[in-house]
Amino acid sequence: MIVKIRPLVSIAVWWIAGSAAACLFSGTRLLLAGAGCLLLIAVWTVSRKYGWKYTASLGMALLASVLYWEWNEGRNVSELTEILSAEVSAAELNEMPVQVEGIIVSAVERDGDRVDFTLKLSGIASGSDGVHSEVAVSAGKDADEQAAGMPNAAGLALFNQAEATGAGHTLQSVHGERTVVQVKLQAEAEIAVAAGWRRGDRVTMNGELALPSEARNFGGFDYRAYLHTQRIHWLLKVTGTDAVRAKEPSSWNPARLLRWNDAARAALGSEMDRLFQVRHAGYMKGLVIGIQDELDPETFRQFSQLGLTHILAISGMHVAVYVGALLFILRRLRLSRETALTVVFMLVPLYVLLSGAGPSVVRAGLMSMTGLLAARLGLLKDGMNILALAALLMLVWNPYFLLSVSFQLSFLVTAGLMIYVPLAAPLLSRLPKWLAGALNVTLIAQCVSFPLTIYYFNQFSLLSFAANLVLVPFITFLVLPLGTAALLLAQLLPEAAHRVAQAAELLNNATFKLVEWINGYSGGVLIWRSPSLLWIGAYYLLLYGLLYVLKRRADARAAPHDMEDETRPLAELAGGMNQTAGEAEGIRGGVLGRIKSGSPFRKQKRSGLTDGDGRPNGSSARPGTALQPDWHAASSWTGLAAWGCAAGLALLLVLGYRPVSLGGAGQISYLDVGQGDSILITTPGGGHILVDGGGTLNFGKKEEWRIRRDPFEVGAKTLLPLLKQRGVHRLDAVILTHGDQDHAGGLQAVLEGMPVDALLFNGTLADSQAYEELMCTALQKKVKLYAVHQGMSLVPDAGTTLHFLWPEMRTQDGTLADAIPLAEEQNHDSVAFRLMMNGHSLLFTGDMDKAAELEIVEAAERAGIAGAAPVEVLKAAHHGSKTSTGAGWLQFWQPKTAVISAGVNNPYGHPNGEVLERLNTAGIQVYRTDLHGEIQMKVSKEGIVVRHRLEGNAGN
Repeated sequence: MIVKIRPLVSIAVWWIAGSAAACLFSGTRLLLAGAGCLLLIAVWTVSRKYGWKYTASLGMALLASVLYWEWNEGRNVSELTEILSAEVSAAELNEMPVQVEGIIVSAVERDGDRVDFTLKLSGIASGSDGVHSEVAVSAGKDADEQAAGMPNAAGLALFNQAEATGAGHTLQSVHGERTVVQVKLQAEAEIAVAAGWRRGDRVTMNGELALPSEARNFGGFDYRAYLHTQRIHWLLKVTGTDAVRAKEPSSWNPARLLRWNDAARAALGSEMDRLFQVRHAGYMKGLVIGIQDELDPETFRQFSQLGLTHILAISGMHVAVYVGALLFILRRLRLSRETALTVVFMLVPLYVLLSGAGPSVVRAGLMSMTGLLAARLGLLKDGMNILALAALLMLVWNPYFLLSVSFQLSFLVTAGLMIYVPLAAPLLSRLPKWLAGALNVTLIAQCVSFPLTIYYFNQFSLLSFAANLVLVPFITFLVLPLGTAALLLAQLLPEAAHRVAQAAELLNNATFKLVEWINGYSGGVLIWRSPSLLWIGAYYLLLYGLLYVLKRRADARAAPHDMEDETRPLAELAGGMNQTAGEAEGIRGGVLGRIKSGSPFRKQKRSGLTDGDGRPNGSSARPGTALQPDWHAASSWTGLAAWGCAAGLALLLVLGYRPVSLGGAGQISYLDVGQGDSILITTPGGGHILVDGGGTLNFGKKEEWRIRRDPFEVGAKTLLPLLKQRGVHRLDAVILTHGDQDHAGGLQAVLEGMPVDALLFNGTLADSQAYEELMCTALQKKVKLYAVHQGMSLVPDAGTTLHFLWPEMRTQDGTLADAIPLAEEQNHDSVAFRLMMNGHSLLFTGDMDKAAELEIVEAAERAGIAGAAPVEVLKAAHHGSKTSTGAGWLQFWQPKTAVISAGVNNPYGHPNGEVLERLNTAGIQVYRTDLHGEIQMKVSKEGIVVRHRLEGNAGN
């Protein structure tokens, strides 16, 4: 009865439902959602004829999960605001210098010139003077000496002296709040100092508090919300290692185990560095021990595009190989079955720790340990119950696991394999057993992971199935064992270890080449907008319905169409379907289900047949008489149901793939890309035009040690994900107003990441390597290039027209110039155009200067145009600097609204105060990306509706 009812599964489902409702809703909406869930529980249990105790237990699980989530949310707040409120206001905490004390509770990681770790605070004081200042002054050393380390007894003595005397501000007690510490290294010699910091060290440091950045674009990544799920609310930014004093813990505590684990992982990583070449070392670290920080970004991108990143994360596959290998070895050592299971049970936590203890490996470890214990004791043998138990344990330990992508994919795919694989097995019964099993598991894994893949990553490769089918077993059973063997042999037989590593590298090279070759077919990658939760739920229901009815249909065809008086053995029917022990649960809905419900194959008496209730039906069978079951009727209804589910699934996919309809309206999205410009124009006809792509500014050439493995680049990390998240499958045109990095830099990732039909530019070349690379990429991708000039127009659809106002046509001796000139000063030649959409007028100006503005106005006056038809929205040129947006320009266009794209706290002081005053005097309403984040304008025939991501006040 336990396996049939599966109480743990039911409790886990409603616990997750309650947690999700509490996460998504609050107040009245949460009450309504809870009432709806309770109603569903009542209907479900009554329809299944379960008792009131079972119903009550599920309702209690739902309510308990809601209360548990709300309790955790109530406690998940920062106490620093209250602690420091007597000294400063809450608003002043951001960017406030502080002195803190605490314990390092994470591994210390360095990437280029930045060191990151998590600090559990025990004390804090405002102000930059205090313990460290006293230590630094008393030490009497210059910065270079401190950067070089000198972690000697004198330094520790000063540390202890400062603690004892309470120099500087008195630290106020903090009850364990955690913060992310980011130390910006100032000199290469400081690397050695930071390398000495370990988990468990007690540190005192001076730094600056900073709020984590929130999502500044609709649908963008919210770092603040992410850290909230880690119970972290502040960043502490520290300059140089001389601002940090650390010492090892003086006594033993359980945290030392994690400290030793960090050291072991670091040692294993160093061994990998010695065994493998650079690219292979980063790859093998991720594959074997779960260290992904050093994986080559391009390799990760290639794997991600094919849906292969699960191979690079330690998960159930790795744990299964580890457990299987250990059991095989222990049995060969002639240990008893019970002893082998016990030993492996005790070793699984060690592997989980050494592999990083991420949500997927914790899930796999808990399931493995539960399964091993069940096998040892003969209890709880059902896989779904084991999975449910693992989920409940993790969610009780940390309810925020529910929001982890790794947790969701791990549990959902595992549950999907358990539920859908038995349903799909009969459909592949004609294939060889080994091939049917591989195809079944790979296909179901792809189908189950598909909704979450497009929800979080907004792309899916049509070649992902083939890539997973070939590469997963190849890597699992060849590369992974070779990498593990090389690591194990490194200290015992170094020469043999290098030979094994070389063999693994050969296989890796084959893997990399195959992945690159498959990714060469760019048409196989489809871009999907993030679907709704309702869409995801409907997808899984239709997929289950389709597989279920197809299984019933296959069962009906596989069943014998005649039967003699003697009942055929039940095992013969089940065996003919090639069902495995793990698929027995799926049989209940097929042949066995019909036998139990009174089908013609129900066991009969020799003297005659009975009906579904066991009563004689009035006919007797003679030996050899054929019985014709009603399988044709079953085939008919299952066929109709299958077509219905398939049609519903196809319609769902079409609706999910199509961009969101604006109902005949267009939309202008002024994206927040920091100190730069990027504007997405969506036309009423569904076309997409991108104006500029922002760009990450780099000042001077960095020293090699400062360069990070995967530095932030606005095109790859912000712009391209936003376009994909909104379902932009291709760009009809990209307008590059000019070649400056803060407008052109982000377009490189766009051209590489999605199809672009045409690139319109200002007819000049910029003198930079990035610009040259951009143009070369456009040519390689066969993007059409157009040099636009004054007088040209672009008509994407009937409701949209772009009239180009600038630059002027370039001529040479009265004829059109043949060569494209090089222009060092790009701002003056910025592309400017007037957009007419649904009867409304908007002006886009790039970084054009006042001289260009004046020439446009003078040209209009020479043509007898005293003033242009007013525009409703003006994009202020050059981020609102004083070099643009003159009084004559505003008088000529008479805009009602202005949008300024500028970065928060940018070093240029944009927007300029004089420009803001000029706009205010003219009565123009101003929206700014540095204050409002992304600004969206929905342009319909009735008017323009504005919304913005952040709650800044629009100036006027």
